[in-house]
Amino acid sequence: MYKEQQILTTYGEYIYSLLMFVVKSKEILSPNSDIHDKNTRYNLNLHFPSTNLKLVQRSVFYSGVKIFNHLPTSIKCHFIETVF
Repeated sequence: MYKEQQILTTYGEYIYSLLMFVVKSKEILSPNSDIHDKNTRYNLNLHFPSTNLKLVQRSVFYSGVKIFNHLPTSIKCHFIETVF
């Protein structure tokens, strides 16, 4: 039924809103390529903030970065070129 009506499920809507949060908070995020100069396969991923607190690891900011890092490379490359 969701496909017929072309609407997102609740889970899909949550992922979409997390990714939009990552796009809007671009000034506080940086890709791994800004942290070091080595050309690795993860240089297009966003850098995780260092923390040991579970409260921070369950936050919207941390979850958004985690979901963004699981996107295909072509999407991340486009995002990094246009935003950063």
